[in-house]
Amino acid sequence: MKVALIGTGNMGSGLAKHLAAAGHTLVVIGRNTEKGTALALASHGSFTTTNAAEGADVVIVATAYADAVTALRATGDLDGKVVIDITNPLTADYMGLTIGHSTSAAEEIQKRFPKAKVVKAFNTVFAQVLAAGPSLAGETVPVYFAGDDAVAKETVSTLIKSIGFAPVDAGGLKNARYLEPLGGLNIYFGYGAGKGTAIAPKWIGIQ
Repeated sequence: MKVALIGTGNMGSGLAKHLAAAGHTLVVIGRNTEKGTALALASHGSFTTTNAAEGADVVIVATAYADAVTALRATGDLDGKVVIDITNPLTADYMGLTIGHSTSAAEEIQKRFPKAKVVKAFNTVFAQVLAAGPSLAGETVPVYFAGDDAVAKETVSTLIKSIGFAPVDAGGLKNARYLEPLGGLNIYFGYGAGKGTAIAPKWIGIQ
């Protein structure tokens, strides 16, 4: 697949590493040209600041939630594009969510880009786990994904499998309202409770 990756932070870097290793074609977009170019070179891809969505099969927004809409607007025309939202709408101290219950970050992004096919994914995986690889404590790390478009979800599931993680269908996009608090709980365990970042949520018995 041709993947447009927005963001050059820890999550973006981890994704870029595995996407490149799986043979996907990567276009990186970011605010820092030097950092973006370095990540693109390391991932055998290219760097751009505009129109990254052109020709892409999948667009991944790996920025902070507060920056996601602006960053997506800068990528070009998203009509019909599969957009993977990996963000969590975190408070400044990372210990809470700024929105929830009746909406989610993914749903808000879908509202802003109604003709895009938004799928929530990767928000329950720490950057450190993503960078290290798909195995943790002898098990394959699950990636929960939620969306309303069946074809888009199949594309995302295929991409998740291609980089070694285990895709778990979490239903429609409104279920991002559950996945984002799950991401928040994971952050609490990792940082608030001092359990460290070598952890990931998993439901026993789900294949």
